[in-house]
Amino acid sequence: MTTQTGVSAASVPATTAGTRKRAVAAATIGSALEWYDFIVYSFFAAMIGKLFFPAAAPNSQLLIGLATFGVGFFMRPLGAIVLGVYGDRRGRRAALTLTIALMIVGIAILTFTPTYDQIGMLAPVLVVLARLFQGFSAGGEFGGTTSYLSEYSLQHQRGLYVSWQMSSQFMASLLGGLVAALITRYLSADALAAYGWRIPFAIGLLIGPVGFYIRRRLEDTPAFTAQTKLADSPLVEALGSHFKVIACGFGMVVLGTVCVYVLVLFLPGYATRQFHLPQSDAFATTAYMSLVAVIWAVIAGWLSDRIGRKPLLLVASIGLVVLTYPLFAFLAAQPSLTRLLIIQTVFALLIATYSAVSPALLAELFPTRVRNTALALSYNIAVAIFGGFGQFIVAWLIIHTGDVLSPAYYVTAASVVGVIAVLPLTDRTGSALE
Repeated sequence: MTTQTGVSAASVPATTAGTRKRAVAAATIGSALEWYDFIVYSFFAAMIGKLFFPAAAPNSQLLIGLATFGVGFFMRPLGAIVLGVYGDRRGRRAALTLTIALMIVGIAILTFTPTYDQIGMLAPVLVVLARLFQGFSAGGEFGGTTSYLSEYSLQHQRGLYVSWQMSSQFMASLLGGLVAALITRYLSADALAAYGWRIPFAIGLLIGPVGFYIRRRLEDTPAFTAQTKLADSPLVEALGSHFKVIACGFGMVVLGTVCVYVLVLFLPGYATRQFHLPQSDAFATTAYMSLVAVIWAVIAGWLSDRIGRKPLLLVASIGLVVLTYPLFAFLAAQPSLTRLLIIQTVFALLIATYSAVSPALLAELFPTRVRNTALALSYNIAVAIFGGFGQFIVAWLIIHTGDVLSPAYYVTAASVVGVIAVLPLTDRTGSALE
């Protein structure tokens, strides 16, 4: 008899319902904390560009701030390799604990670094260093959390368990949006520039040690501990034996990451700059969009266990191809808070469906011995290229073309890639993990 992990049932440590629930809670909380800092940086990228990278023109400050946001993504493929291999060799718990420790270091640097006016060129150097720490640590987050949740899940509930990974990212966006909305509403422009923008990072710094403590107390997954032989080289084996799935995973993540970084993170500033909606209202609508996605991601994961992963992925990706341009045009035709809420609701449902279901499909296609490394590679290379500089590219397109609908073109193109990537993959819903 074999279990969901593909090894003998006798060799897999028994787990109780309580243990599985604690595993989901610990992975979800830690993942939310890990992504929170990335998200709030994107919200205040323009202000950080002004304070740490002085430039004559406001457009230049915006682009520099967004470029600095993207700098951290250069480190994500390296973090994916190092932390992915570490997770496949030393265990999921060890890798997840290390990722959040490194993120805390990055948050601390951003929280306390003086501005350019106070310490000169050292200020931007420290901000870039913080982004590099954050990028490296985030490189290990997706693969580690997805592996952990998929290997702790019941075979017939894997979509539900793994969906909590993406739901946690939307939780981080929800918290970041709420904090940003509150401080922009109740602080003056001078107070916001003087210290207000640091408040979200300080909150992350206070909560970070809690996440570290939780992860230190995790137990490793039954699938990992039951292995009798580890991969000699997880990186070589992943690329050599599973390159096709990694490549398709790359394409799937192109869609997910472009949608999240443009439609969730870039949209508040876009609505404020292009359509002159109040900044606090724009942040509040992002919190609303994130709340919808938090709830729907789990529902989509549960639904995928019943009807399969591929049908949901194709519906969501084709929906984004068809609806993105009309929704942006709908907002541009008569900008209003009501219209912004309408398009964010539609985007939230489509993005949450695709982003929540795709990790489970990929996790089921990789064996335990290389799962962490393979997931980290497919995810972080795509995020580094198309997500980290997605906001920069869209802002550059708007500035140099004058077309306020430029984000729609970028998202539509990514959605086409996402459709193509899903088609050749096998749907192993309900099958045992290897």
